[in-house]
This record gives sequence, structure tokens and C-alpha cells, in this order.
Amino acid sequence: MIIIILNKYIGDKQFYTRVLRLAVPIMIQNGITNFVNMLDNIMVGGIGTNEMTGVAVANQLMFVFNLCVFGAVSGAGIFVAQFFGNGNIKGVRDTFRFKMIITLLLTAAATAVFIFAGEPLVNAFLRGEGEDVDPTATLGFAKEYINIMLIGLVPYSIVQSYSSTLRETDKTVPPMMAGITAVAVNLSLNYVLIWGKFGAPKLGVAGAAIATVISRFAELAVIVIWSSIHKKDNPFIIGAYRSLRVPLPLVGQIVRKGFPLMMNEALWASGIAVLNQCYSVKGLEVVSANNIQQTFFNVFSVAFMAVGVSIGIIVGQQLGGGLLEEARDTAVKMRVFSVMVSIVIGAIYFVCAEFIPQVYKTTDEIRELATGMMRICALAMPIDAFAHASYFTLRSGGKTFITILFDSCFVWLVSVPTALILVNFTSLTILPLFAICQAVNFIKDILGYVLVKKGIWLNQIVSE
Repeated sequence: MIIIILNKYIGDKQFYTRVLRLAVPIMIQNGITNFVNMLDNIMVGGIGTNEMTGVAVANQLMFVFNLCVFGAVSGAGIFVAQFFGNGNIKGVRDTFRFKMIITLLLTAAATAVFIFAGEPLVNAFLRGEGEDVDPTATLGFAKEYINIMLIGLVPYSIVQSYSSTLRETDKTVPPMMAGITAVAVNLSLNYVLIWGKFGAPKLGVAGAAIATVISRFAELAVIVIWSSIHKKDNPFIIGAYRSLRVPLPLVGQIVRKGFPLMMNEALWASGIAVLNQCYSVKGLEVVSANNIQQTFFNVFSVAFMAVGVSIGIIVGQQLGGGLLEEARDTAVKMRVFSVMVSIVIGAIYFVCAEFIPQVYKTTDEIRELATGMMRICALAMPIDAFAHASYFTLRSGGKTFITILFDSCFVWLVSVPTALILVNFTSLTILPLFAICQAVNFIKDILGYVLVKKGIWLNQIVSE
């Protein structure tokens, strides 16, 4: 009996070798990127609380754009993974073209939004009261940061089109190397431009933004050059730019399956932004503390996040090859693996929460709030990991409507109303309020378990 249970939930050596071959490069790339974002955050936080809060609010808004791009390439990526598993290189090429077109359109739309509505969006996060944060100064730093970061939206979008396609065709190392290059450039220029080292002017917040923009162009150069040199390993790139034509039937398929996923990411990201805005009502110190918590959570969560992305790739390829039962078995074992990883990482995060906020040049109150929020997120990490794995499993089979109900609709129908009720109709302080909002995600885990177990996601959406 025990052996049967273990065989159902635990894979063999070959299984984990394949999972880690995909997941580890993604972990390294995302881990290094988030690590440098963390150092960037610490460097800006070393200037002052207003600067740190301004950049935090700006990045919260950029986060919505980033997830819209992620949703666009991920929606189309369902087809790339299944075309690749099916051996259809032309399908991969056409889908890559679609990614390039849609991400650039999103970039144009986002630029317009930030230019014409950036200030009111930032002000929405600065309505709380606080003695240690100046709203006017914070607004100025946020606008300065956003105006420079707009230059980097185009290279970011193109990189996401390349990187996602390479990962979905089992090329995870090149995006990792491009990411490492970007990180090295960003970190070096942060030190020089934020603090004015080696004769450079001390630019503060502007220096952080300039460093990030330059690093994105460096990342783009690496990944485009590598793909062009290794065309035999990436046959989809051969002739990819001879035209922008994408077969209309494929466009229709991607729009039906992929566009809802893009909308899901946009709705989810905006929902998270609204949640953070609700938290900010409890005081501007909460904005700073939440920024510290989110920055380090991104670093510690890369492991289970990478396993989730790997689920989408491996299971998607199996579904594309018609291996439905094998895909079901893989999904179960990878969800268990994701939760096990999160338990270990969550324990480490809980311990580190005592020391991490001390590196910031801010007040004791903000440090204490950050520690409390970090520990709550550490305890909730297995809940997040299970939901994340369930999301990628449902998405791999192209069940986009169900994915939206499971993900963004849950945020807007459960998480956001919970936060609004607690903020406006109770006297709870931020830590118990934050804990309740994290705990409601357990309902999402139950939904994910039921939906995955039903097998409604077991679909082959491409053919020869």
C-alpha cells in the first residue's frame, strides 16, 4: 500500500532529472534577477524611506504591465509547447511571430497609460497617513523612476517573446545566460549610478532606473545574437522575420485560448495592486514594509515558481504528443514536489525574516512590520506553491476559462472583497489583516485540487 502511494506521488530518478533540467536554469535566472532587484531595492532604500517607497509604488504599477506581457507569451506558449511536442516547427515559428506582435502592442498601450495616467495611479497608493513618509516627495521619486523605465519596455517585451519560446522548446540555458548578463550589468551600474562612484554623478532613483534600462538592452542583445548563431538548434528562428504573417486559423486559436490568459494575468496583477492599495490605507509605513516583504519573497519563492513553469512545459509537451495519462501522472508528482520545496524554503524565509529588514535605512516600526509580514508569507508559502502548480496544470491543456475562474476571478471575488471589508469595517491592525488575506488562499488550493483531479485539463489542442 505504501509503495503504491509513493509511486503515485513520488517520481523516480529519471523523472526528477528531467524536472530539474528544466527548473534549475529557470530558478537560476529568476533567482539572480530577483536577487539583483533585491540589491537594487536595498541600495535605493539606503538613500531614504521616501525614495524606497516611490520606487516600490512605481514597480507595483510596472508589475501589472510585466504580467500582461507574461500572460500574452504564456497564452501563446501553450501552443509552442504542444507544437514542439508534436514536432511542428512551422507552428512554433508562427506562434513566435504572434508573441512578438502582441507584446509590442501591449508595450505601446502601457506607455500611453503611464504617460497620461501615471500620476493618479501613483497617488492611489499614497492615501494613507504616516509620519515617516512624505507623499509629495514619494510621488516625485515614483514619476522620475517611471519616466526612465518606459524606455526599457520594448527590449523587455522582445526578450520575453524569445525567452519563453526557447524554454518551451527545451532551451532553458540561453535565457538564463542572458538573464545573468543583464543582472551583472544592472548590479554594476546600480553601484556606479545610484551612489556616484568612479567619477559618475550621484543620480539616486534615476540611476537605478537607468541601470535597469541598460541591462534590458544587454539581455536583448545576448538572447538575439545566441538565437541567430544557433539556428540549427532553434529552427523556428529560420525565416521568422521574412514576414509578420501568422495564419488566421492559428491567430483565432491563440486568441480564443491565449487572450483569456493574458487578461487573467492583467486582472490578477491589478487585483494584487488593489490588495496592496488596501494595505496602504493602514499607513504609509505599510507601503514601505510591504515593499521589503515582497522584494525578498520574490527571491525566496523562485524555487517553487520555477517548478510551476516546468509543469506547464513538461505537461504541455506530453499533451501535445497525445500522452494524456502520462501528463496526469506528471502533474500529480510535480505538485507534490513543488509543495515539498516550498516547505523547506518557507522555513528558511521565516528564520531570515528576523534579520533581513535590518539592512534597510528606515525606521524600527517599518522593520518590525516587514518582519511580521515576511513571517506570515513564509507560513503561507506551501499554500501559494500548491495553487501555483495547480494553475500551470490547468493552463497546460488550454482550459483558459477555468484558469481565469481559478486565478484572477478568485482574487477579485474573494481576496479583494476580504481586504476591503477588513480595512473598512474592522479595527484590525495590518498584521492580522494581512494574515487573513493570505489564509483565504487555502480555498483556492481546494478548488485547484478538485479541478485538477477531475482531469478537465487533459486536452491535446494541436494536431499534425
